[in-house]
Amino acid sequence: MPLKETIVALATPHGESALALIRLSGPQSPEFTKIIFKCEEALPRQAYLGSYRAFNGDELDTVVYTSYAKDASYTGEELLEISCHGNPFIVQMIIEDLIRRGCRVAEPGEFTRLAFLNGRMDLSQAEAVMDLIRARSDKALEAAKKQLSGSVRNKVNALTEGLLQIISHFEAYIDFPEEDLPPEDHEGPVRELSALKEDMERLITTSHYSTVLREGIKTVIVGLPNVGKSSLFNALTGEERAIVSEQPGTTRDYIEERIMLDSYFLCVIDTAGLRESDSTLENLSMKKTREQLASADLKLLVLDSTAPAPLFPEDVLRYLDNGRTVVLENKVDLPDSKVHEEYLPASSHCRISALTGEGITEVEKAIGKIFTCAIEVPTPDTIIVSARHANALNEAKKHLYTAIEKIRLENPTELIVSDIRESVDALSAITGKVDNEAILDKLFNSFCIGK
Repeated sequence: MPLKETIVALATPHGESALALIRLSGPQSPEFTKIIFKCEEALPRQAYLGSYRAFNGDELDTVVYTSYAKDASYTGEELLEISCHGNPFIVQMIIEDLIRRGCRVAEPGEFTRLAFLNGRMDLSQAEAVMDLIRARSDKALEAAKKQLSGSVRNKVNALTEGLLQIISHFEAYIDFPEEDLPPEDHEGPVRELSALKEDMERLITTSHYSTVLREGIKTVIVGLPNVGKSSLFNALTGEERAIVSEQPGTTRDYIEERIMLDSYFLCVIDTAGLRESDSTLENLSMKKTREQLASADLKLLVLDSTAPAPLFPEDVLRYLDNGRTVVLENKVDLPDSKVHEEYLPASSHCRISALTGEGITEVEKAIGKIFTCAIEVPTPDTIIVSARHANALNEAKKHLYTAIEKIRLENPTELIVSDIRESVDALSAITGKVDNEAILDKLFNSFCIGK
């Protein structure tokens, strides 16, 4: 048995399909090419047609196989990909045969983890692989492709280079105190450190947009009971997901669904109606509604246009009156419908019928307009960082702030350099300096098996 294991996994989704791809990585891969397919001279990156013969000699399937040389493969190890017919039974037999031959089933994300450990990509690029797979909008796909190409790494390298240059300036006075150096300049390093700190702050602000791209724009539907929130939810999602009833308080817990709207991905949430109640269960439901409102990117406030405007508590109005609310005057198909333009006049208003679908197109336009105006959408050239990257950048920024304060207080140069080095270390965690194995486990366990 080789010192390093050879791992195997299905790299395509489970279930019936025209084709399935089985991936192996490790030192036994070239040996399997020779033994299983009787191919002594398989050229790297060359596809071959062959019969997969099991350990007992049975022919399992006619497949196409491709080998990859070490240091020229996705993982940085010898790699073999087998494309067979997409019958789950055939896939299972091939994988079981490879396990009998000494392979081990790969853990989630293990192929990409090997690519990172073998220097084929940095940690920010490894994270982008999963973002690329899970992207649900063209903007999310664009951001993932940019990160995979090295945009985050290049920016972090530029920040690190700037910090190292400042360190070298200070260390010249530490290492060569007797040399005929010009008087030590503090204003220059303060300006440079401040500029780098501002660069980090700009990057940190993009992390919320990154969350929006990954998880969807959190869009909460809110209103009094029985105003048509669930009907609107069903109209937006195109499914009968929420129960619609004339009885108030039907929705006791929030439900959510993700939909595409233009080029954006929305997480639409239907919540319990807000009203005073003696029911403990209903009050718990309204508490959850408030929690959803507090963290929402956008709010859809549904009014019953046949009834007087609602009176909400002050805490609810604070959530609604912040420029990210669309007021939907529902039930315009009824004869006693009235206009409520005076209610939250600074917000966009749409007159709709969630029952007939009237005005729903206008709602979608209003959502897109508010999102573009209320949430700072980065330009195509903007580098977008994840929450993990933002945490590292915040740590780096904190050390820079301390270093700047120490310069202004004329602390010893050695202490200033120590803080700047701490900032460099914090930045390096973005691209790969992660000493904690548990952090790597957490990162890669979110990947699918076979990637």
